[in-house]
Amino acid sequence: MSARLATPRAATWLVNGCLVLLAVLTLFPLLWMLSVSFMSTGASSTYPPPLLPAHFTLDRYRELFNQQHMGRYFLNSVIVATCATLLALLFNALAGYAFAKLRFRGRESIYQLMLAGLLIPAQVTMIPLFGLLKMLGLVNSYAGVILPGVASIFGIFLVRQYALSIPDELLDAARIDGASEWRLFRSVVAPLLVPILVTVGIFVFLGTWNDFMWPLIVLTDRDMQTLPVALAGLSREHVQDNELMMAGAVVTLLPVLALFLGLQRFYLRGIMLGSVKG
Repeated sequence: MSARLATPRAATWLVNGCLVLLAVLTLFPLLWMLSVSFMSTGASSTYPPPLLPAHFTLDRYRELFNQQHMGRYFLNSVIVATCATLLALLFNALAGYAFAKLRFRGRESIYQLMLAGLLIPAQVTMIPLFGLLKMLGLVNSYAGVILPGVASIFGIFLVRQYALSIPDELLDAARIDGASEWRLFRSVVAPLLVPILVTVGIFVFLGTWNDFMWPLIVLTDRDMQTLPVALAGLSREHVQDNELMMAGAVVTLLPVLALFLGLQRFYLRGIMLGSVKG
């Protein structure tokens, strides 16, 4: 009897041990990056590389914000990512709900054509999109960075799949009570879409915050650059200063990491529920 119990217990310990090992291997580069950011200049270049700073210092962070103007780039990223996320939530929620619950001519054909757009690489659309923004006078502006990501096909798809689970009887009852379509969406549908909207919001915010190529193309004014672009420029100017670059990477990473961990419960719920609808 004891031998039978020992086998599942040993298997459990083995699985948990492997998971812990994988977690350590995954987190080690991030923890070492954080450690190096507190080292003095050149300390991480010694052999063997130190795991912990011999002399803890915040000089790299002071240099980032006082001399490299990282605070300005951080604010730019906050403005761009926040505006893009709020607008994307509005437009993706409206479009996803419309494709799921509103009946209009050509609905399925338009939706299928839109899904076909997922097969087109984003790099292919950059040249015509840049030309369009240039004609509208939006090059070198926050709007030029924000607007292309306001309505994404994948975001509309996620919202539509989730909205299909809303009972038609609930919507019909609200219409019978005299609610307009906008009042119906605002008071009945939007609260039910919160889990998937949080998921879409995380996707959009992380994608916009980490985007390097599009802000590099659109923003020519250095004062308007976002964190990833500024960090790339920092690595060119201070290629030998590993500690300064690690500090910049920490400043870029921590906000999105905190956002994801804080909303992880809603994110996972939205993914799981949205994946089984329709």
